[in-house]
Amino acid sequence: MKEEVISYSEARPVISLKTPTNVSVDLTLYGILGVNEKSQVLETYLWVRTRWQIEGLSWDPDECGTKKISLPREKIWVPDIVINEFMDENRAPDTYYVYVTSTGEVIDARPIHVISSCKLDIYTFPFDFQNCSYTFNSYKHSRDDVQLFFFRSAEQIFKQSLEAMTTKGEWELIDLLAEKPIQLFLEGGWDNLIVYIVLRRRATLYVVNLLIPSSLLLSLDLFSFLLPLQSVDRASFKMTLILGYTVFLLLMNDLLPVTGNNLPLINVFFSLCMALMVASLLETVIITNILCGSRDFPPLPKWLRILVLEYLAQLACMKKSCEENCDANKSESTFYKNTMTDIPKKGQVSASPVSVWEQCLEEMKKMSKDVLAIRHQVEEHFSNDNSTNEWIMFGQVIDRVLFILYTLFIVVSLTTIMVLWLHSYSLDKKS
Repeated sequence: MKEEVISYSEARPVISLKTPTNVSVDLTLYGILGVNEKSQVLETYLWVRTRWQIEGLSWDPDECGTKKISLPREKIWVPDIVINEFMDENRAPDTYYVYVTSTGEVIDARPIHVISSCKLDIYTFPFDFQNCSYTFNSYKHSRDDVQLFFFRSAEQIFKQSLEAMTTKGEWELIDLLAEKPIQLFLEGGWDNLIVYIVLRRRATLYVVNLLIPSSLLLSLDLFSFLLPLQSVDRASFKMTLILGYTVFLLLMNDLLPVTGNNLPLINVFFSLCMALMVASLLETVIITNILCGSRDFPPLPKWLRILVLEYLAQLACMKKSCEENCDANKSESTFYKNTMTDIPKKGQVSASPVSVWEQCLEEMKKMSKDVLAIRHQVEEHFSNDNSTNEWIMFGQVIDRVLFILYTLFIVVSLTTIMVLWLHSYSLDKKS
């Protein structure tokens, strides 16, 4: 007769079915393969080891000559432990054997290529930290049949993972936490083990390729304020910078995260840089127009004169220059008025013959008409000069205020970047 092969893989290896099988789970994070912000997916490589007991199985190692043997996986019962966050098939190599010890303990070790879902927060990109979780549980067996435990502590798992990890890519392991949730022992529930993987992005690549070039282009636009306002090259220089910055963002678009729960701060930073460059160009165009056509403009409105030439000029440390120009214009106008109106009166003329006096009086009448005409022209000239000077000072104050805003933005943004960068590295040293 043909001998029948007996398989023990159909039922749990317990004497009484009321007894649950205790499964100890151990893992080692061997590699961090990548994080996909668009798909919200984490890709890692794990070594997972599970241990459980076959009740009633034992032998004498001295008599049998070995303490453990390897058996095909199909010949014994194996717990169906899965990771709930799994999003794709396991492409790791298959292992076909398990170890069985003389005490009846089964040791199953296998690699897992994990592609799991992870809620990514890229608000502080590229100085972001991600906390992803792996939830281990049995797919079919409730806690009445299978109960899970950690074989080692989270500190030991973290230490071994750092020693075994070979990948030195964009992400690095900062911490590893493990917990077994406290659950109400209701009938039909599943036992869970949760492992939290804390990752940090290496920001050096993004600081060198994104933030530093962007800050340098913004600094060039800042120093363009040192060019004369009347120079046409200032506007063309700013237009060239805007074009270069646009090309820079297009080339570096692949390095930016595509999607996420929040808009990254770095995108806000780039948008503000572009907005400031465009505002700088518009301000240059407006001020150039003011300087070239200020003689044809109406007088500066009173509210605008108070707001810009007094308050903003004082904030921009230009109050003194504005007052000096206005006082100089007023003194010159007063001088010419006094000069033009200084006509001798009749009582001031010395005694002379009547004929001579009448002749002088006629000449004085003719001259007074000419002097009045000249005075009118001079007053109109100085009035236009005052209006022109006010518009010129208006353009200079706006130019100085935007220069100050530019400087403050660059200082604050660079300081924030350096603080975040140093903070991320200080956390790395502490870990």
